[in-house]
Amino acid sequence: MGNTFRVINAKNIFRLVIAVLIPLAVGGLAAFFTQNSREFYSALQKPPLAPPGYIFPIIWTILYILIGIASYLIFRNGYSKPHVRDALNYYGISLLLSFVWPIVFFRFNLPFAAFWVLLLLWLITGIATAKFYRIDHTAGFLMLPYWLWITFAGYLNLAFWLLNR
Repeated sequence: MGNTFRVINAKNIFRLVIAVLIPLAVGGLAAFFTQNSREFYSALQKPPLAPPGYIFPIIWTILYILIGIASYLIFRNGYSKPHVRDALNYYGISLLLSFVWPIVFFRFNLPFAAFWVLLLLWLITGIATAKFYRIDHTAGFLMLPYWLWITFAGYLNLAFWLLNR
């Protein structure tokens, strides 16, 4: 298990900033490609517990910051180590699927197809979270809100599809 508290120096701060900027950039790019999402979301018949549309960018920003920090904690355990690379590869696939999901759902208006992307995202993120936890408990805990939000998003996605088909 990695040591969460290490000496903070300029190199580590730079790596932390880059680690946080990567998921924020992924989210920002997905938002750019789904600029019609607010209109689309407001037109949907909503299930119980569906939050207002303005909540999503706030929550995703917080989650992307948390998972960026988590990825930094894992990376500093040594990218040359196979188990660290493996965990970060699952993380990278999770980011890719986080990018693809809103495009499928909002840009292409395909909630059922997006649900399958989300199921894969949920599985891959769960694996990444477990792998992170094995390397650094703090990193695993930082991934947990992301995985729980994806679980909630799965409920919403399926409900949107059922209510609006």
